[in-house]
Amino acid sequence: MPTPTLPAPELQFIDSHAAVEPDVATQLRAYRLMRTADELARLYEENKAVTAKYVHATARGHEAIQLAAAFHLSAADYAAPYYRDDAMLLGLGITPYELMLQLMAKRDDPFSGGRTYYCHPSLRRAGFPVIPHQSSATGMQAIPATGMAHGLKYLESQGIVNSELGILNSELETPVSENLIQNSEFKIQNSVVVCSIGDGAMTEGEVSEALQMAVLHQLPIIYLVQDNEWGISATGREMRAMDAYEFAAGFKGLQRLRVNGADFADSYAGLAAAFEYVRRTRGPILVHARCPLLGHHTSGVRREWYRGDDLAAHTTLDPLPRLHQQLLDLGVSEEELQQLGQEARALVEADYQRALAAPNPDPATFADHEFAPPAVTEEAGERSPAGADKALLVDAALHAVDDILREFPEALFYGQDVGGELGGVFREAALLAKKYGDARVFNTPIQEAYIVGSTAGMSAVGAKPIVEIQFADYIWPALNQLVEELSKSCYLSNGQFPVQALIRVPIGAYGGGGPYHSGSIESTLLTIRGIKVVYPSNAADMKGLMRAAFLDPNPVVMLEHKGLYWSKVPGTEDAKTVEPAAGYVIPLGQAAIAQSADAEKLRQGETCAVITYGMGVHWAKTASKQFPGQVEILDLRTLNPLDFEAVQGAVRRHGKALVLTEEPLMNSFAESLAGRIQRTCFQQLDAPVFTLGAANLPAIALNVELEKQMLPSAEKVAAALAELLGY
Repeated sequence: MPTPTLPAPELQFIDSHAAVEPDVATQLRAYRLMRTADELARLYEENKAVTAKYVHATARGHEAIQLAAAFHLSAADYAAPYYRDDAMLLGLGITPYELMLQLMAKRDDPFSGGRTYYCHPSLRRAGFPVIPHQSSATGMQAIPATGMAHGLKYLESQGIVNSELGILNSELETPVSENLIQNSEFKIQNSVVVCSIGDGAMTEGEVSEALQMAVLHQLPIIYLVQDNEWGISATGREMRAMDAYEFAAGFKGLQRLRVNGADFADSYAGLAAAFEYVRRTRGPILVHARCPLLGHHTSGVRREWYRGDDLAAHTTLDPLPRLHQQLLDLGVSEEELQQLGQEARALVEADYQRALAAPNPDPATFADHEFAPPAVTEEAGERSPAGADKALLVDAALHAVDDILREFPEALFYGQDVGGELGGVFREAALLAKKYGDARVFNTPIQEAYIVGSTAGMSAVGAKPIVEIQFADYIWPALNQLVEELSKSCYLSNGQFPVQALIRVPIGAYGGGGPYHSGSIESTLLTIRGIKVVYPSNAADMKGLMRAAFLDPNPVVMLEHKGLYWSKVPGTEDAKTVEPAAGYVIPLGQAAIAQSADAEKLRQGETCAVITYGMGVHWAKTASKQFPGQVEILDLRTLNPLDFEAVQGAVRRHGKALVLTEEPLMNSFAESLAGRIQRTCFQQLDAPVFTLGAANLPAIALNVELEKQMLPSAEKVAAALAELLGY
């Protein structure tokens, strides 16, 4: 393989004064840290029986560009490093000891408490850029990082973030603290987000979604692309038709810059220009840095398995001897450089021994931080204010969001077609864009991954996003972000970065919507740990649960049945209720008895419980009219966290239970719940737990008669109740 070319910086887009050359002191600092990164890689290789117990990657070959980026980041900035960026972390001030604590999954790992891989940082620490949790950074990180920049720009536009300090005004005792502004540490203006990524990961579709939004909204972000011409064992020629710099040309409004990522001075000057550009213009830039890959891809994929002669070519571009010679040319003595190397080795060796002796996590803490503690623990406010009119469920949802936007300036609402004139295909956001402006309520491209994944970045900077997926059937492109970036963040950051996100999803079959507008997805969502799932059945619950979901510090998916929006479906009249007052809130995870059974019939053992949610509540109400006083209906309202105590109470009261869902029944949440009931309530059961759901077919047919055949109905529920009560 030919030696990779390393082009000189291209800085034509910016005034020449921005290309700041590093002084000798800065280059010496970089040299010391390069030697430290080199010693880390050497020690890990020499002790691989210990250090490779858990997989890791090192920065060897990438140190120059990583350190240059670290030296330009301020405490007001945000960073999204990738798994090879240990030199960047050293440049920010993370110690080898701290990195090794994560390498060995130790208790005091500052990023995750031993829960995630080496060089997967999560950090909130005074004097450091904020580094939110992210996944293994093979392209997915571009969306949350862009969401950070998006959130910052929004908060700045509203005066919520002080651009002098890069922090929320609400976090300061006064909006502007003179002593902080005079402190040189805070003289950097206008926070910047740095998203570090490998060139191979640039081929991910989610990266394109991120770049699209960065240019559409002109967001303050630097995409730092480290290109070593490898993606595990695949070469650049195999993976891409163009490199990241060439690819970025297709995004009008995205500035581009090439730097020699193997040369510290070139990297430093180029990134000085990039940071200056973003701080000044608040627009995005992509920096493409060609680097050699001198180490293994990871400890689990060793270079000797696939590199061949290519490794020798890359070694000629090693940034460490290059910087060594440049410092000698500047008059630094060989003795001084050797001393720095010896100090780096001594530090790394000593930190390694300390890390070996550090305690492991307490196994008893394994389940901590699945969720951050809820903000709402009790029902509050007026559910049925005197003189209030009844409201449709869709209007209660609209009014709930309106109340939130009015009360919380850090809140914003976006998704496909929710902004502008339309206000949502169901008019569930009608006039909100006109009322609150396009910066707060806006349309996105058809980019479900961005809509969901950006909320992780928004949350990290202090914005509070409400987003919408237009139909439940369209959520699948967002699952990667929902699972990897949102659901794991609180747990893997050891509680540092819960993601506050409210994701609205219209769901369910209604009047011939057909195969792509009628699906039910709750069972899929409920296999994802770390998210909450809410499913209201009436307007009052919609309003109270919407507010609780917004206030919850965790990701919440709000499933809203389209057939209940307007109460036009026969039997759904009860979905229309008196509208609660503004501020009304219901705790997540609290079921409600939607219909009680007659006490005398209960005493005589002639009753049963229907456990359901959403449209199932209304099918059960209609069906139960054939069995007066014999049917209690438990409306779950929240599917995760599940109010299993209420479920058990209902089953034990009646001894007979039907679990009802709109989903295809086989392997569903409903079947899982029925199994749990039979295990915990077996001794109180007078009949098997019945289940009823849709036919086990891959989609909802378009023809309304076929749709009726596939779905549950009041008639089908009545037949099941007759069999259950007569058992």
